[in-house]
Amino acid sequence: MARSLADVEYNYHHICEEIARAAESVGKTADDITFLAATKTVDAPTINHAILLGLRYIGENRVQELLSKYGEYDLEHASLQFIGHLQTNKVRQIVGKVDLIQSVDSVKLAQEISRCSIKRNTETGILLEVNIGREENKSGVLPEQLEELLYQIRDIPAIKVRGLMAIPPICENAQENRKFFDKMRNIFLDIDSKNIDNISMDILSMGMSDDYAEAIRCGATMVRVGSALFGARYYPA
Repeated sequence: MARSLADVEYNYHHICEEIARAAESVGKTADDITFLAATKTVDAPTINHAILLGLRYIGENRVQELLSKYGEYDLEHASLQFIGHLQTNKVRQIVGKVDLIQSVDSVKLAQEISRCSIKRNTETGILLEVNIGREENKSGVLPEQLEELLYQIRDIPAIKVRGLMAIPPICENAQENRKFFDKMRNIFLDIDSKNIDNISMDILSMGMSDDYAEAIRCGATMVRVGSALFGARYYPA
């Protein structure tokens, strides 16, 4: 879809201001929060315009779309990450192209990322996705299974666990959102306190266009914002 670059510019600065306000309300600064733009359905020139404004992190949900735009991204000035559900048979297509894979939820997927990373002589950062709402139609490891998964993958070579990611259920109000965000923060802090070898808890990725400010107030260190920046998404029928 055609997007007004002026609208993107206005939205970008507004989101940055909202991030700063939310961060300051809990004793942090905007520099403590990573603003990642979710770029599904957004064309490369529009993404690059946002990068020109100062955006430094972009995330794609679909492997095929990432590959179709890969040669056009301004990756000299931004980090490309993968934030969608990833099938093991597509891992080889993105390892070496992305700086972080945010949606790892099984030993099998971690092992395939490792295998492809070794083949490309690189190390791939990953986040473990937690199904915090226990939704049957969503991927992610259940909270009570997370620690076991961490111990299973901590010694797998050529990958580095850098934190956690979650997509809470759609909620009608901020109070409901807070319940899930608070649970994720508590899980994040609990894992961090265990000091598991080869496991870092640097990133807590949660919060999207409708709730990123609340997520920051609940402890998010990274928010994934799409429609609030680029406008409503239109998907092919």
